[in-house]
Amino acid sequence: MESAKPIISKEDIKKILDIERLKYCFECGICTASCSMAELLGNDYNPRELLENIYLNPERVLASDELWLCAWCYNCYKRCPQALRIPEIFLFFRAIAVKHGYTQAFEEALEKIVENIPLPLVTTLVCFHPERAGLDKDKVLERIEQKRKELLKKGKKKKTTKVLEGKIAVIGSGPAGLTVAYELARKGHRVTVFEALPEAGGMLRKCIPEYRLPKQVLAKETQFLKDLGVEVKTGVQVGKDLSFGDLLKEEYKAVFVGVGAHKSQKLRIEGGDLKGVMHALDFLWDVNFGEKIEVGKNVVVVGGGNVAVDAARTALQLGADDVTILYRRSMDEMPANPWEVKEAENEGVKFEFLVAPKKILGENGKVSAVECVRMQLGEPDDTGRRKPIPIEDSAFTRQTDMVILATGEAPDRAFLPKEVELNEDGTVWTDPVTMETTMRGIFAGGDVVTGPASVIEAIRAGKQAAESIENYLKSSGG
Repeated sequence: MESAKPIISKEDIKKILDIERLKYCFECGICTASCSMAELLGNDYNPRELLENIYLNPERVLASDELWLCAWCYNCYKRCPQALRIPEIFLFFRAIAVKHGYTQAFEEALEKIVENIPLPLVTTLVCFHPERAGLDKDKVLERIEQKRKELLKKGKKKKTTKVLEGKIAVIGSGPAGLTVAYELARKGHRVTVFEALPEAGGMLRKCIPEYRLPKQVLAKETQFLKDLGVEVKTGVQVGKDLSFGDLLKEEYKAVFVGVGAHKSQKLRIEGGDLKGVMHALDFLWDVNFGEKIEVGKNVVVVGGGNVAVDAARTALQLGADDVTILYRRSMDEMPANPWEVKEAENEGVKFEFLVAPKKILGENGKVSAVECVRMQLGEPDDTGRRKPIPIEDSAFTRQTDMVILATGEAPDRAFLPKEVELNEDGTVWTDPVTMETTMRGIFAGGDVVTGPASVIEAIRAGKQAAESIENYLKSSGG
């Protein structure tokens, strides 16, 4: 009798695993060490072991919930000496698992996500992307809400009935701040979140487009926090409506700073004040808050990060005929998530690499073209990426009627007391273990500390900070 045909052939496995690269893997552990999900879940998730099992026992992997726990941050790929695209390898097997009905593994993964990852609805849409494997994301969100209700009924959320003494102030309602509020509220602490925007969500609400994160989903997460007892004060800007000193004078025993990186880093370029030139954060902000935006027909986006890609895709959806991203390095150095880049290309966004703008040209006060120069890559700079160097006599002009500048984001630190020290790049310095700043009782995390990063990294920082804050309150009698 013939043996059953395997679900996945060895040829497919060799192809997707990129055997030529994998055979040079020295099991350095960088992929797991750089993985936020591995840190959040501990022994429940190890991407390196999962990668190894794909080759040794692929059908066992199809039945493993670990297959569904990659959050697509691509830190493993960016730091891997062999540049193995682990998220895409896992996606290949996720799609096969869906095709062959390995649904129980996915259900078990959802249990772990709901139990261990704050903001499970948001993270599922922004980080886990079940739709990429062929699942209906709306049905997945329904399952998550159902599982959250079930876990609450069973008491698995460990919400205490005792209200602990001392309040905690959280400045900023992005993923890091909301995570701190969630973790501490579950343990019985009184938490107040201060948000400068008219609605909670921080960068989640301000910059992630509606097609990636519907605002109704974010509203559900915020409401869940309020149901836990978290007080959310929107439209309150610390440093303007309320001073940092005012917080310290009240009964707040600890403060968490999670204000993100909301300030656009200005590109000093001639013509930057012409009509039709916008900064990407302002552009995404206006779109997300329902402002009427006149999008050009031929749009140029300058930059290579996730914000640049989001701005380009949004411009295309708003009716632009042609959208091109100009990036001064190569695709390999591009900081944007590779899969987001691929999806943008599929939608029609164009990319021109090794190109940098010299000046923006205009007619009658409005953008008409961008003068650019071609680049070549030299030696690595302090970021580890090869430095772009202009090629002599390579200038050229391309026509455009709208330029969106996405050349980086930085945190606003103006409201912080002078006792809170900063790093050289303007981010807030924190103790790497406790996440406490140089001012006692003041903690910080997320983009304000790391610079722009992924949602799952901000959540990891929030969980770490919440644990440190609780330890601090216990030691100080708060």
